[in-house]
Amino acid sequence: MTQTTVRYAPGWPGIPARWTSSAKTGIGTALNPASRVWFTISHGILNEIYYPRIDQACTRDCGLIVTDGHSFFSEEKRHTTSIVTMLAVGVPAYRLVNRCQQHRYQIEKMVITHPMYNAVLQQITFTPLQGSLDQYSVFVLLAPHIGNRGAENTAWIGDYKGLPMLFAERYGLALAVACSAPWTARSVGFVGSSDGWQDLVRNYRLTTLYERAENGNVALTGGIDVMACHGQFTIAIGFGQTWAEAAWHARAGLSDEFDSVCATYIQAWQTWQQTLTALTTIHQQVSAMVLRVHESKQFPGGSIASLSIPWGMAKGDDDLGGYHLVWPRDLVEIGGGLLAIGANDDAWRILNYLALTQEPDGHWPQNMWLDGIPYWNGIQMDETAFPILLLDLAVTTGAIDPATVYRYWPMVRRAASFLVRNGPVTAQDRWEENAGYSPFTLAVEIAALLVTAELAEQYGEPTIADYLRTTADSWNADIDRWCYVTGTDLAHRVGVTGYYVRIAPPDVAEAASPMQGYVPIKNRPPDQANAPLSYIVSPDALALVRFGLRDPHDPRIVNTVQVIDALLKIDTPCGPVWRRYTDDGYGEHQDGAPFDGTGIGRGWPLLTGERAHYELAAERVEAAKRLLITLEAFANEGGFLPEQVWDSTDIPERELFFGRPAGSAMPLAWAHAEHLKLCRSLADQRLFDMPRVTAQRYLSRQVQSKIAIWRPNQKRRRIVAGMTLRIDLNAAAMIHWSADHWQTIHDTTTAASGLGTFFADLPTETLAPATEIVFTLYWIDQQRWEGRDYTVQIEASGISGE
Repeated sequence: MTQTTVRYAPGWPGIPARWTSSAKTGIGTALNPASRVWFTISHGILNEIYYPRIDQACTRDCGLIVTDGHSFFSEEKRHTTSIVTMLAVGVPAYRLVNRCQQHRYQIEKMVITHPMYNAVLQQITFTPLQGSLDQYSVFVLLAPHIGNRGAENTAWIGDYKGLPMLFAERYGLALAVACSAPWTARSVGFVGSSDGWQDLVRNYRLTTLYERAENGNVALTGGIDVMACHGQFTIAIGFGQTWAEAAWHARAGLSDEFDSVCATYIQAWQTWQQTLTALTTIHQQVSAMVLRVHESKQFPGGSIASLSIPWGMAKGDDDLGGYHLVWPRDLVEIGGGLLAIGANDDAWRILNYLALTQEPDGHWPQNMWLDGIPYWNGIQMDETAFPILLLDLAVTTGAIDPATVYRYWPMVRRAASFLVRNGPVTAQDRWEENAGYSPFTLAVEIAALLVTAELAEQYGEPTIADYLRTTADSWNADIDRWCYVTGTDLAHRVGVTGYYVRIAPPDVAEAASPMQGYVPIKNRPPDQANAPLSYIVSPDALALVRFGLRDPHDPRIVNTVQVIDALLKIDTPCGPVWRRYTDDGYGEHQDGAPFDGTGIGRGWPLLTGERAHYELAAERVEAAKRLLITLEAFANEGGFLPEQVWDSTDIPERELFFGRPAGSAMPLAWAHAEHLKLCRSLADQRLFDMPRVTAQRYLSRQVQSKIAIWRPNQKRRRIVAGMTLRIDLNAAAMIHWSADHWQTIHDTTTAASGLGTFFADLPTETLAPATEIVFTLYWIDQQRWEGRDYTVQIEASGISGE
């Protein structure tokens, strides 16, 4: 069969680009910041390679194809059984052994990045299991997706200083593929029509060599002369801003002896691991490594959520799923995981990164690129509160010198200001989906206010400290009003009097919320006066214990746990796992088809970790230990924890097995952080990240609130007799009010809190039950009346509120 060379590949622009499996069994990068590449592995081959930032994928995958030149075609990722191991424990360097399912060959790879250059190196040994080496042809196939896009890539054949290579570029970024062995043939083409895979699957060899494929979904193919290298060769994939820079890094990667480079790479990681504490198991070492790999080098302290694309094979260029972004919540969870293992410098970088990316009004974006540019525009109140708690945890663990905390006071002050001006109602909960009141978000907010109060007192602002404490106490007292429901059909069915839910009360819908991205949910649980509506049950209520607001044996918590288990718990062969909430739609469909905007939410291993923390708080240590074993059992063969596990009948053709990782993100950095914190909590016999200030105030001292707060975004209708009604506003105002139907009129001017809010405490504590307080507002700066009266009734007892 003759071989022809054609200048331009036909078939532009190729089929629509797709990403690949999220089931990573390997991730890696060098610790040296000079090397700005990250790699991922699944199904025995390289997947996404990131350059020059960890939020910019530049490849879809890179694997080998083996043929015999006339009748045998075998693709490494589809037709081999792969075994992956780390070259050293806790080090992201891998040995892959891929064995042909027909037992005709074996491929062994060692994969690292060069510590000095922007290059991923694969040292490969190809071994025939049947026949001889000269009976096989081996090809490398790489799919560029430069700058997070599979479209608009240009590929070509060329050389650098006489060394033949394969190239691709897109909009100021480039890659180059070089091999230590000679090429037998090279070709580029458009995926689905003229790429090398099409030629090889039909003809078992490259019959047409295309030199250039412009502005499309392209692939690079190179035949490797395995006879010339006796089946042993190294492939280097270099990256740069130009093709020449990429080629230089690829050639530099090949110029050094692989074993020496690999030893340097491993030594750096082992040196870092040796600085850590409490790493007593392989699982812990892997979790520590996962957190460290996810950190940016260009933006120190910034870490993305996951080096994977959930259901990537079903996603195109415009749907990366948000996991290659910084989520402030996930970042703080990562910081907590690092503090749990004594990685103090790494956690300190996270604090600095958060300080640099805070918005002027005090909040952090829902998610953002590494440079701080927001991606989604929603606002989540817990993501503004969490950085305050990370600082507190860093101080408590001794990770930072208390004398240097003042550097973060402006950050904390701005964040607390945002919380009191916009909270406690959430624009969206921690799962980015529902608005209203969430026990998880409330717990984080309240804890953050109390931590800030301590700092305010320390830095000479007692007025702010007092305001924050009274606000926190009031919000804590109102949690049941907002989130605890009683007398529902579900309560009767489970056999409890009530339980905590996530709720959006009617007042939320009518409030003129200043929060960007706020959309009230349609289905709301019942308040104490209305007929039952829809509600959302979630393990989020366990945060009330985790953050020190409720005792684990509180009957309301115990009741809620029963309801959570009745609705959300799934027993798998590995142990129990919990779904996020009732009617969750983020997960595979019933038939296992990928999530496509709808689906069925599956079990989340990190929730098994959260449940273990609850069991530990309840002094059921053995139960917590069993859940730790379960959490670790959810890991895949690479030791990685998934975002979700499949919680239904096996579907082998979709690689879905009961209790094993599903098609969501893997590894999920948050899950590994939860794992490390749980290990630390069990070692210490106490909850590692429970804020000291909340536990002292609400569990030890049992402080009760005497203030009931009315805000435009939480217009309460009732307060209990003996309480002081506080009107809390975002602008200065005069409160024009009466407690006897306007027979007697009072005017009370608000005072500044020091955090951008203004409040007035009305002397209502002596008023009798059934009294109605009626008031309106005169806005001082605008010199205008509100034009509306509000009514708050005094009641004898019970949960005051709606």
